[in-house]
Amino acid sequence: MVVKKERPDLAQQKEELISQQNEFKIKLKQLENDLLFRLATSEGDILENIDLIENLEYSKKISIEIKEKVEIAKVTEV
Repeated sequence: MVVKKERPDLAQQKEELISQQNEFKIKLKQLENDLLFRLATSEGDILENIDLIENLEYSKKISIEIKEKVEIAKVTEV
């Protein structure tokens, strides 16, 4: 409460970081669910399923980006 009164900019930044962290968790869960669905419904050799491989690469890219943003947020929060 003190921070909110004396430094509303910091309080706002913290609220934005919390919101962003929640969005990251939701996005990661969506990627995980989509990937698991694709693996479960894949037919034949999964190594030949180009769509599945591309989705896996996309999921990996997004998860790395989220991890980097989380690390930045941790530094910013302190």
